[in-house]
Amino acid sequence: MKYIVTVNGKQFDVEVEREGGAKTLSRSPITRAAPMSAPVSAPPAAAPAAPVSAPSPAAGASGGKTVVSPLPGMVLDVKVSQGAAVKSGQVLLTLEAMKMETEIVAPADGVVASVLVKKGDSVETDAQLVILQ
Repeated sequence: MKYIVTVNGKQFDVEVEREGGAKTLSRSPITRAAPMSAPVSAPPAAAPAAPVSAPSPAAGASGGKTVVSPLPGMVLDVKVSQGAAVKSGQVLLTLEAMKMETEIVAPADGVVASVLVKKGDSVETDAQLVILQ
């Protein structure tokens, strides 16, 4: 089979043949009568603004550690409550995103200072979920 492939702005004529289960690849550059125009660069993008509904993953007001959502989704289950002692790696809650369940775990040992979401809540990436002390 013959293909034309563009790599870094250069076009190549690529031929792939199958002989007895083995594949051979030959390539040769395509010569053009007229030079290709230089690629047009996009204007520099402005720095994205932080979403209002997803605060940054900063420390909590009481000096604790804030656990944030790694992806947008819906809270399926909250497994801890305020005042509960948790160990590093313990499941705090479960999120559903694209029909997949993701367990959100405690990053360190601590005590749950505040649970900021409830079952059925929709959250965005970096939304605050739980604050640990």
